[in-house]
Amino acid sequence: MGRRGLLLRAAALGALTHEACSFYLPGVAPYSFETGGRVEVKVNKLTSVHTQLPMDYYSLPFCKPKGGVKMYAENLGEFLSGDRIENSPYNIYMHHNENCKVLCQQHFTAADVIKLRTAIKRQYRHNWIVDNLPAASVIEVSDQLATSYTQGFLVGTEDANGVYHINNHVRLMIDYHPAAGGSSTQAEGAGALDKLPPARVVGFQVEPFSVRHAFKAGGRWDGLSADVPPLETCSRDAAASSIAAGAPRQEVLAEVPVLFTYDVVWRESAVRWASRWDIYLNLNGQVPATVHWFSILNSLLIVLFLTAMIGMILLRNLYRDITRYNRVPTEEEKAEEREETGWKLVHADVFRAPAQLPMLFCVMVGTGAQLTISCLVTIIFSAIGFLSPANRGSLMIAVLLLYVLCGGVAGYVSALLYQSFKGRKYRACTLLTALLYPGVCFTTFFTLDLVVWHYGSTQAVPFLSMAALLLLWFGVSVPLVFLGAFLGYRRAPLEFPVETSNIPREIPEQPFFLSPIFTIAVGGILPFGAVFVEMFFILSSMWMGQYYYVFGFLFLVFLILLVTCADVTMVFCYFQLCAEDYHWWWRAFLTSGSTAVYIFLYSGLYFSHLQSNMAVTYMLFFGYMGIICMGLFMLCGSIGFFSCLWFTRKIYASIKVRLLNSTCAFHLAGHR
Repeated sequence: MGRRGLLLRAAALGALTHEACSFYLPGVAPYSFETGGRVEVKVNKLTSVHTQLPMDYYSLPFCKPKGGVKMYAENLGEFLSGDRIENSPYNIYMHHNENCKVLCQQHFTAADVIKLRTAIKRQYRHNWIVDNLPAASVIEVSDQLATSYTQGFLVGTEDANGVYHINNHVRLMIDYHPAAGGSSTQAEGAGALDKLPPARVVGFQVEPFSVRHAFKAGGRWDGLSADVPPLETCSRDAAASSIAAGAPRQEVLAEVPVLFTYDVVWRESAVRWASRWDIYLNLNGQVPATVHWFSILNSLLIVLFLTAMIGMILLRNLYRDITRYNRVPTEEEKAEEREETGWKLVHADVFRAPAQLPMLFCVMVGTGAQLTISCLVTIIFSAIGFLSPANRGSLMIAVLLLYVLCGGVAGYVSALLYQSFKGRKYRACTLLTALLYPGVCFTTFFTLDLVVWHYGSTQAVPFLSMAALLLLWFGVSVPLVFLGAFLGYRRAPLEFPVETSNIPREIPEQPFFLSPIFTIAVGGILPFGAVFVEMFFILSSMWMGQYYYVFGFLFLVFLILLVTCADVTMVFCYFQLCAEDYHWWWRAFLTSGSTAVYIFLYSGLYFSHLQSNMAVTYMLFFGYMGIICMGLFMLCGSIGFFSCLWFTRKIYASIKVRLLNSTCAFHLAGHR
């Protein structure tokens, strides 16, 4: 039981309304439970959006299974995400309702009370799993709007007087949908019911209560015997609610016996197995389709605006200049030699290698190309449905593996570009490509891992997982980078349409609106405006525990981001060349790369949603957002550079004959 996977749906990226229209991938078929079959309840980490420090479930004094705690096999992605999935003492069986079933009795020590009160104050939440469905809890019910859910449920609550209450009673409401067939091992002692058809779990909700239980007639229980005296606060025969009206809440106190109880309610549902994840994709009352379409429309308007600008300014002026330069000159024009102006005047310097840090430039462009390819492939696979949220850790593994496997792209691009700059330190360039960005990421990750290990969080990566990361880096990524660099150096350097002169041309004084600081600062605004709406949902998925599964929208937004970066960079590059400034290499990279700066600033504003006052939360948030935005900086920067490289080669190739004739005439005049 508990097989993972989500049914892939063929229409609208996973929106099938009938299972007959769907298709399955190996290992993700639905599982059917027969009547009386045991449905296992698993527990995951305790989480809080205010601390970002997940805790092991049994680090707090909750009831443990009689046979001992057992951790289920986890993949590398789950370890990196801080998931720790373990068994639980809850026993539930298909179609078997339970009322006020006693789980265990706990006596909290003084240390336990401190832990519980801290967890309640920081709003830690339980995260349970049934048949690979995470627990959801209702936060709002409205007659006009759909019911709003949130992931998991609170450990406890704190009232206005500063008194802490623990949620020691839970009502497990499990929705099922009858299946045509299926089989399951009959649980021993499950009891006999009328034979019902096999069913599939399609929903899992938990309603928590805080109840200070009391036994009838002053009864007592030692917590060990199988016979539990009847309770006054909880009825085993109640049909609607097992909790007695007006029952007092359970305070968190030391050396006071606390009973943990639970109900199980099975509810037949019309929801099919293919649609059982729908409520998790709309947590907290969001309306993804409407908001995401607004984001797409907003981004498309930006792209259309930029495209119109290019059509009106660039193409019109370029066509006029190229036509005038390439037409046959008249007798009057032959008599009086025309003077070159604007972007045509710097044709002998425009492809001169950057004077500052050419090796670093090649390394960053190569890494940006690697990130672009890996991100694009990851989003495509996610949009198809291979990386569903039901497969925990699959997205994290896909990001790591695709980035590592694209190491050859980074080595090839950086080597080819460095060779075109006539660099000679080939080994240093290749080694820097293989180690720079991965080294920054691993150093930051390892430092933060030590911090969370100090706090005892499950987010601390075990030694074997850390060794697996190093193996991926040095055993796969680095060799692929060197292989790509070897192929890049064997290829002929890039050919440029015009020759570069030996003496650099003096650059005239530039107006303030074409200064590097101004263009770089302005260049990232429009690309950021194209993605900032989608960034809110991505950040909510990363830091607020929400699910993100609209990868079809993300694919469109990602393409719009790439086009916007290219358009903006080409516009500023044209203005720069018209002002006779030929230092466009770094400028093109930084102009579009500055998008990442705005995303980082936006994430700083988003941080207020976490409502945290812990220094470790600041470190985790801005540390991870720093390396993410560094990757976005190189991704967007490489797109801006490649678009400008294509643009400059295109326009100077269009007037190649005329420029060569002008150069020859210049040299002949010098000999005379």
